[in-house]
Amino acid sequence: MHVLITGAAGMVGRKLTARLVADGSLAGKSLDRLTLVDIVQPDRPAGFTGQVETVATDMSAEGEAEKMIAQRPDVIFHLAAIVSGEAEANFEKGYRINLDGTRLLLEAIRKMGDYKPNFVFTSSIAVFGAPFPDAIADEFHLTPMTSYGTQKAVCELLLADYTRRGILDGIGIRLPTICVRPGKPNLAASGFFSGIIREPLAGQEANLPVADDVMHWHASPRSAVGFLIHGAELDRKLLGSRINLAMPGVACTVAEQIAALTRIAGAKVAARIVRKPDETIKKIVANWPRRFDPRRALALGFKAEANFDEIIRIHIDDELGGTFVK
Repeated sequence: MHVLITGAAGMVGRKLTARLVADGSLAGKSLDRLTLVDIVQPDRPAGFTGQVETVATDMSAEGEAEKMIAQRPDVIFHLAAIVSGEAEANFEKGYRINLDGTRLLLEAIRKMGDYKPNFVFTSSIAVFGAPFPDAIADEFHLTPMTSYGTQKAVCELLLADYTRRGILDGIGIRLPTICVRPGKPNLAASGFFSGIIREPLAGQEANLPVADDVMHWHASPRSAVGFLIHGAELDRKLLGSRINLAMPGVACTVAEQIAALTRIAGAKVAARIVRKPDETIKKIVANWPRRFDPRRALALGFKAEANFDEIIRIHIDDELGGTFVK
């Protein structure tokens, strides 16, 4: 089986690659070829004995999507995107990468004519906008209130139409905010949700730009990879015509995040969180969804953490070797 991953140098892309290499198969078929694509050169996965190609390119540039699709990968994980804060700050770049890059990839598939890949798209809960019900089900209308959410919503519609027309076999995975993200902070407006856990556990101060009562929907990087793999292996007949769906997760407030950190790591660690209000971040976050009704995804076999304590423990185990700075 040949798997193509766009956005392969990002955190989820790296972890997805590592999981696929460790498993050695996908949907019951042996994995013998990987094509890893990003704006920077992705690393070659250690321990993989099959064919690997790593490509540094801009998927929104003319002709680049066709080059990737010419190899006819069996499964495409389309993760490449500009994150929320950057998409809001740079209007043109956000639409070029998030919308045009996806559309060109879909069009490259269509132009092949006799080629119908399994296409897994990473969407976002940002496709929904206020006012919200108590818990958002998949049937809730798409009213994004950020450029990032708008770009993802348009891509969801394109994915559904290309799938309906038999051009590809698509599924859209609406990821929760992935927390705790390892590594350095990025330009995502949601980055502080990870920062207020990651930095204190590493012995560093973390800025908190919003109020303690802000609630959001979270899942771990481990769950994110699980969502993508399960989505690729899922019998698409079970989805019907609604191929874009929200993933399970944990709804909690910032205060509940801090309480979980205190329970696990102690008050001294939690005290490294410094409150520094940021009006731009507060305005963006105010229009984000808070809680979901994931019964459809759960019925289809998608799984996530049961509480935020579990998310923190996964970060400590997977990224910190089971320890932290006290």
